[in-house]
Amino acid sequence: MSHDPFSIRSPASKVSFLGAAKTGTGDLWRMRVTTVALVPLAIAFIWIVLRLIGKSEAGVRAEFAHPCTAIFLLLFVLASIVHMRVGMQSILDDYVHAPRVKEWAMIGNLLFSIGFGVTAIFAVLKLSLS
Repeated sequence: MSHDPFSIRSPASKVSFLGAAKTGTGDLWRMRVTTVALVPLAIAFIWIVLRLIGKSEAGVRAEFAHPCTAIFLLLFVLASIVHMRVGMQSILDDYVHAPRVKEWAMIGNLLFSIGFGVTAIFAVLKLSLS
């Protein structure tokens, strides 16, 4: 790291790598962790869906009743929702410049992510527990 005597950045800001949005490193790590997690979870999701092809409704319900299937689907939903929210937040940070519009867009992003996540989790739980 260079030591520029004319820099107006504080020593803490130089080592925190936060950037303008003040969440840079945390968001970067969340995106990387969810990306790595989504690779095997997406493969498991595709495998589960392919196994459901041609099954009756009772067969599908029986498949969803298995704990491993429900756990993989819940993990896939959770990782996808976090990945989607952080990715959209990054887009909003980069391309929306009006403070009020950005604020409402961030609120909308959070509410949409929560709503979609709760709905998907409810659907998986309803299928697996019925």
